[in-house]
Amino acid sequence: MDAYTAPSLFQPHRARQALRDAHAGVIPPLLGFYFGMSSIPVARVVATLGFDTVWIDWEHTSCNVETMTTMVHDIMFMSQGRTIPFVRVPGHDHAAIGYALDAGASIVVPQVDTVAQAQHVVSAAKFGAKINGTRSAPPFRLVPGITDGVHDEALGSLFENLNAQAAVMIQIESLEGIQNLDAILTAVPDIDACWLGTLDARISMGLSGNGGMGGSEQEWQDAVKLYEDTMRKHNKPMAGFAMGDAETKKRMAKGKSYVTITADVMGLMGQLKELVDTRPLLPAENKTTE
Repeated sequence: MDAYTAPSLFQPHRARQALRDAHAGVIPPLLGFYFGMSSIPVARVVATLGFDTVWIDWEHTSCNVETMTTMVHDIMFMSQGRTIPFVRVPGHDHAAIGYALDAGASIVVPQVDTVAQAQHVVSAAKFGAKINGTRSAPPFRLVPGITDGVHDEALGSLFENLNAQAAVMIQIESLEGIQNLDAILTAVPDIDACWLGTLDARISMGLSGNGGMGGSEQEWQDAVKLYEDTMRKHNKPMAGFAMGDAETKKRMAKGKSYVTITADVMGLMGQLKELVDTRPLLPAENKTTE
């Protein structure tokens, strides 16, 4: 993602453009790593691996503002701008959205069901009343002449550049959200991408979670079709998981411009095989000496 690095690593990447280019086929889909646990040391290792993106889950982990900010900074600086950090914020809180963006990340906002919610999210993420932005400028994040870096004057001020750089992805995680998606994308065009949260969506519909892997029920298939048709109508990038064997990954990634392909928790789960394989190799043995 070198081409999408900002003029300063204190600024967010040009993530909006990266998503658009992946959607248009200018570049391949963005390949991402998912942090299911908030671990700064693990983030420092992952930063060196070459993923296009990482997903820092502030919603479902015991993560505070300082840990989230440090993970974002370590990903950006230790990858030398190669990897774009996305932070899933905990809900729609105006301050949380600002914290993640101030850190230099792009954001993922969960459980967006209505036009009003989407309008609030984008307003909290943008500077400037002319575009209904209500984000507060961080006075000591981008210090003039020190950490702000240069910006594209053709796009306007530094803050207009920041508006154009950081991406806003929303998660649609209910049937209500799927049914309202057309209205959401019509009313709030500054949403950059959508992720269908299959686990929450299925649970909200009274279906089995299936670990977020979808299902064959007709009502589910109809909901997915409506979601995908709406995304195509608005020509917006889709995002989601693509995990498993090669054919499963291809199937899950079809039509998506941002795919998460592995996670820290999956790596740990893989260690179970080591335990299962090793136990029979080392049976009980009398090691005492007479």
